[in-house]
Amino acid sequence: MGTPSAFLPILLMLTAAAIIGAALLFLNGVMGRKVRTLRKLGPYESGLPLLDESRKRISVKFFIVAMVFILFDVETGFLWPWATVLDEGGWVVFWPMMVFLAVLALADAYLWKKGAFDWE
Repeated sequence: MGTPSAFLPILLMLTAAAIIGAALLFLNGVMGRKVRTLRKLGPYESGLPLLDESRKRISVKFFIVAMVFILFDVETGFLWPWATVLDEGGWVVFWPMMVFLAVLALADAYLWKKGAFDWE
């Protein structure tokens, strides 16, 4: 950890960014056009009229698949750092990752058996 004076440039940059951001927001509020029409206040979807209602029901299956994807994506993200230090660590690094991958495979098999990957 450095001396407190080493962090002074970072503090100055953060302060300058906050001041510039606040000034731009203030100037936008003061000088910006304030035309409020029904069309501008309406919902916006890619510049096109809405194709469907925005408050429709979504299947819970969608969220389960999304969570499982994020779970496995984050877990497989551990493989890259492990692969980079495998030569240096040898067997000490190899076996814990094999245990990790075995737990990951068991979780995958469990979710497959429960039908989490079926989209019907």
